[in-house]
Amino acid sequence: MRYGIGRVTMGFIFAAAITLLGADGFASSCYMEPDQALVDIVDVQWAPWASVSPDFRNWLLRFPQANPSIAELAQDELKLAGMRFSPQTFAPSRNRRFVNLSLMRYPELAAAEIEHLPENPRLLSTSWSPDGSSIAFTNETPEGVELWIIDSGSAEASRLTGPVISLTANEWPEWLSDGSGIICCIIPDDHGEPPVENPVPSGPIIQEATGTEAATRTYQDLLKNPYDEDLFEYYLTSQLSVVRMDGSIDEVGDPGIIWYYSPSPDAEYILVSQLMRPFSYTVTAGRFSELIEIWDIEGNTVYEVADFPVRDAIPMATGSTFEGPRSVSWRSDTDATLSWVEALDGGNAGAEAELRDRIFTHNDPFDSEPVELLSLRSRFGGIKWGNDSLAIVSEWWWPTRNQKAWRIRPGQPDSEADLLVDRSWEDRYNDPGAPMTHLNSRGKSVLVISSDGGCIYLEGDGASPEGDRPFIDRLDLNTLETERLFHSQPPYFERPSRFINDECTRFIFRREAVDQYPNYYVRDLENDSEVQVTFYTNPVKVLDGMRKELITYKREDGLDLSATLYLPPGYNVEDGPLPMVMWAYPQEYRSASAAGQISGSPYKFDYVGWWSPLIWLTQGYAVLDDPAMPIVGEGDEQPNDTFVEQLVMSAQAAVDKVVGMGVADPDRIAIGGHSYGAFMTANLLAHSDLFAAGLARTGAYNRTLTPFGFQSEDRSLWEAKDVYIEISPFMSADLINEPILLIHGDVDSNPGTFPMQSERFFAALKGLGGIARLVMLPLESHSYRARESILHVLWETQEWLKTYVKG
Repeated sequence: MRYGIGRVTMGFIFAAAITLLGADGFASSCYMEPDQALVDIVDVQWAPWASVSPDFRNWLLRFPQANPSIAELAQDELKLAGMRFSPQTFAPSRNRRFVNLSLMRYPELAAAEIEHLPENPRLLSTSWSPDGSSIAFTNETPEGVELWIIDSGSAEASRLTGPVISLTANEWPEWLSDGSGIICCIIPDDHGEPPVENPVPSGPIIQEATGTEAATRTYQDLLKNPYDEDLFEYYLTSQLSVVRMDGSIDEVGDPGIIWYYSPSPDAEYILVSQLMRPFSYTVTAGRFSELIEIWDIEGNTVYEVADFPVRDAIPMATGSTFEGPRSVSWRSDTDATLSWVEALDGGNAGAEAELRDRIFTHNDPFDSEPVELLSLRSRFGGIKWGNDSLAIVSEWWWPTRNQKAWRIRPGQPDSEADLLVDRSWEDRYNDPGAPMTHLNSRGKSVLVISSDGGCIYLEGDGASPEGDRPFIDRLDLNTLETERLFHSQPPYFERPSRFINDECTRFIFRREAVDQYPNYYVRDLENDSEVQVTFYTNPVKVLDGMRKELITYKREDGLDLSATLYLPPGYNVEDGPLPMVMWAYPQEYRSASAAGQISGSPYKFDYVGWWSPLIWLTQGYAVLDDPAMPIVGEGDEQPNDTFVEQLVMSAQAAVDKVVGMGVADPDRIAIGGHSYGAFMTANLLAHSDLFAAGLARTGAYNRTLTPFGFQSEDRSLWEAKDVYIEISPFMSADLINEPILLIHGDVDSNPGTFPMQSERFFAALKGLGGIARLVMLPLESHSYRARESILHVLWETQEWLKTYVKG
């Protein structure tokens, strides 16, 4: 049985919507505001973000900026090589700012207001010194970015530098391990003025293919011409420096395009990456020519790790990479030992190979041969260091969704590794958890290890048929047996954070419930007691009393599915079915059993903001959030081979469930989603009559415009041409007979969702006589930021739902 309104009713409904548009089909260009209840939710001030000092004696509370104005977004912004930053302040232009800081003493729980903070602060980053005595932060002013510190004992702030900090490469100031200084990038004294574009071209822009396969995704904000290259070099060039606690500055080496840096744990060396010419017009900055070196603290080159050309020919298969050292970093548990990984399969995940990766280490003074630590049969995933007798290495392989974890002994590189985990990461129910870490005395992340050295600690989501129940386990490395130390208990959702004593008997966790705002607690395992640390309350009162329920149901092919149902405050099923907003996002799987597992928790608190479909509860709609839309491909079958059929089956099952419960009117259900969820929305309107209308935000609708893969699709357009065409709603625009609201940021930076996707899709719908509305949001990217934009999105959605769903 199918539900839906179909094209036969469209003429009447469109007449009711004529007030949305002018006679020429274009709406007014002014920003609109929705009902006041929605405005109030947008303007809510949420609780501050918490950061605990390494000595656990202070909590830093960071207060985020509310949604910026469209005027702020209209300030100058450069978009170069996949990066966006302010040419005035040399700071990332799309990062969140914080507008205030405060301290809370622990265990007294006493507030300590910080004195002498900058006026009208716009804070970009904060970081604790290794001993917890100070906090460094960056403050953006109209003239540039300053570096400040806070004495955590006296709660007083002071400025270390003027507006000279360069953050264009998204590299943040980092403490030296002895706390004597902060390493950062500074705008060179002799930087001069930025290059000026010559309006007269010097010649054509030429790119050339030389016969080598070089498949690339559809990146945005790429360099386009020599002037862009000059701008990139000018704004990314900086002077690596150490800022001392008295404000003096020690320059390290010569200015260059510093891409990243990392001081060694003993503060004697610095790992430095610099980007070099030639640049590229086809890939983003992270694949440009790159020189990686170890410098001493004076800036002298001690060791060259790698010298890469432009890496624009990485194979397409997921898990492919470049040849040569990668994941270059310091061992966090030693003075100055470098580690890195090199591919053994040419970097081609699509090639047959017995071994894929090899891990190396190299010790100070870097004058001997690197040591081979471990060879892997799949792709390297990361290392968590503990000591010479213990580190945990992870590896993964995309085609099988397999994940392994090994216990190695770095001080004995010839010893055999012990297999700890061998599982499918899709199988959430059997996830043993991840090793917990903490900051050592040098401020470096290392494994939490029991005092006798025989155990590590694991924390995980605790997925189960009843939903997620986070846990902490102690793992005995000799027997591989675990002991459960903590397990979240209904009706709460409790997430462990970190241990706060060396004995691993006290830890911070966050507790929340459907009707309880998240707050932090400290639990003592020895006496089974807890202390509440924060006391925040829900600032959104309008939805007090809403009903939340985890529902389960089956797809036509027998696959188990789930979703979370929300009903407005005061609603009873005896009142009759409601109009509904269904908001979803498809997910690919290689295992049907894993696809049917429950995700999320019925006990979590729901943040209701502009981004949440729960906001429509205030307007009298029922909401079905995150109904499972699994796309399964087992064996030789790829998930997208049957994308449309599986998508419609999942949607049909969700509709049948809520209609059968009596809570949703089958003729008044809207389907919506963001990004891949927008792609899903358009496909469901094209291939079913289940929904009255669609809400599609920032999506891609023509997969032939992303020919070298998308989402989890590894095949190119030319390898799976029928699949690309069949799942592209653009190609089925003639089948869409329900109204669809398309919203897109006009400077979307996300690969694959060019604004042109929505523009061309709308043009097709309009040309075919469909009912659609295209809203292009000025200055907005993949997610929306400006208050005016957000309110307008809600107004558009409110009116669309009133006209085509509620009406």
